[in-house]
Amino acid sequence: MLGFIWSLIIGGIIGAIGQAIVGTNVPGGIIGNIIIGFIGAWAGHALFQMGPQLADFYIIPAIVGAILIVFIYDLIASRL
Repeated sequence: MLGFIWSLIIGGIIGAIGQAIVGTNVPGGIIGNIIIGFIGAWAGHALFQMGPQLADFYIIPAIVGAILIVFIYDLIASRL
């Protein structure tokens, strides 16, 4: 149970970092951050499997993945 909570916290932080770097906000507040963090970690893990690891997240690839996901979201949202 504690591992799951730790993963939610790390996922939220990764999502917030991705949003801060891109400079856009994804709707949903902390839940949106967690979702972006998890999707970004999945995408980053699929591309790169290296670097420091925290709560089963490769930190650098997860942040890069979150940046890509937020950027793609921003492109799609700006067209709607």
